[in-house]
Amino acid sequence: MDTHRGTAVVVGVLFIAATVASILGSITLGSALDEPDYLTTLGGDGGRITLAVMLFLIAATSAFATSVLLFPILRKHAEGLAAGYVGLRAFENIFYVASVVGLLMMLTVSQSDAVSTAGAVDLGLMGATLLALHSWTVVLGTLVFAGLGCLTLNSVLYRSRLVPRWLSAWGLIGGAGVLLYGLLGVFGVDSGMGSPYMVLAMPLAFQEMVFAGWLMVRGLQPHEAQLRRTAEPPVQIAA
Repeated sequence: MDTHRGTAVVVGVLFIAATVASILGSITLGSALDEPDYLTTLGGDGGRITLAVMLFLIAATSAFATSVLLFPILRKHAEGLAAGYVGLRAFENIFYVASVVGLLMMLTVSQSDAVSTAGAVDLGLMGATLLALHSWTVVLGTLVFAGLGCLTLNSVLYRSRLVPRWLSAWGLIGGAGVLLYGLLGVFGVDSGMGSPYMVLAMPLAFQEMVFAGWLMVRGLQPHEAQLRRTAEPPVQIAA
């Protein structure tokens, strides 16, 4: 019997909310930061940037909330890994928020009078610095720490069989792909929205949606074979 039905449904909804909000935030932001002189034009897109910021904050909060809600369940099977999952989600959340702060800094600078009076060199340096801050926080937070968190979560799920092993194994493969994608970004390989290496993140994107659906429909419960072994009385050997 699933004694965590309500928690599973909420976690499933949060996984979907985090993914949808992140995708919508990226779409809303679009190519606003792609131009070399984006600081001179970003101020006119204040509404779009603010909406993207709100969506990214929803994604960050939803993702972190999943770890907090799952911790009491996961700790029964692997307390250290369960605590590690919360910690990794916390780091992911910190970097996520830092990337949002970077966006707001860009918007503030773009709307200030300093942009119109700054020289081309100063403006270029300022724009490159703010863009680097945003880019690195995205790579470290939404890729590296997100991949590590996914590996940790699905390790517990695979060991505990709270979901079918094919689903948690899929999550392990997806988490490894996202981690590799992030590490490529750390070593200077393009990890932007148009990067061909983005395909490494696709398995996890689909797995998290299937995982969320499974939580909402079936919940978190041990594998049927494990339940049968638990329910079977011990074999008595006659003397």
